[in-house]
Amino acid sequence: MPNRPQEKEPLHTVRLWDPALRLFHWALVACVVTGWGLGKFGPGIMTLHFYAGYGVIALLAFRLIWGLFGSWPARFSDFLYGPAQLLGYLRRLPHRRPSHWPGHSPIGGLAVFALLAVLGLQATTGLFTDPDDFLNRGPLADYVSDDWVAFASHWHVKLAKAVLALVGLHLAAILFYRLWKHENLVPAMIHGRKTVQGVLTRDIPADRILETNTPASPPTQDSTQEKDGTP
Repeated sequence: MPNRPQEKEPLHTVRLWDPALRLFHWALVACVVTGWGLGKFGPGIMTLHFYAGYGVIALLAFRLIWGLFGSWPARFSDFLYGPAQLLGYLRRLPHRRPSHWPGHSPIGGLAVFALLAVLGLQATTGLFTDPDDFLNRGPLADYVSDDWVAFASHWHVKLAKAVLALVGLHLAAILFYRLWKHENLVPAMIHGRKTVQGVLTRDIPADRILETNTPASPPTQDSTQEKDGTP
């Protein structure tokens, strides 16, 4: 579990997100958008909606494995924070400067767990659905009772709204960090590199650190007087 970055610690450009995690992220985006679009606007082509759901389930299974055995920033243990760390991060959140957090922040980690859980439930209920206005039944609907099918169908729709709400919060957070904190989070999920702070308190492999920059110290009173030419 990471310690919070300190303002005077060096800034490091590191290889943070590994290729597998980045591929998972964008594949999940594609599957969720496709599944939602076909489920909402394409009742005549629900087979593709099911394929998108299968893709979500497969990706979530991979993420579970990668969260246990993958690279250090992808492991669940790396962004499992306690209440004190979460509250401390929330207190500093309004500051208009980049967080340079090494990995998922306490809020980001909480969002990851929430999104994975809701997506897992939403995709699983889809396996048992039999909506009246669609032509296709879920592949497991024939193996459970009608009451369970009705229950799954009801919650499949409700959880889809929860997924959209979480995605909306995710996009809003990206905009907040970009416009308010002047920190663009998107490029790191494309090329994997990120400027982070506080890595001296972390066990980051040396070969992941690409560049180090020490923040400039604020001018002292003596240096200010020397610059102004005052005695």
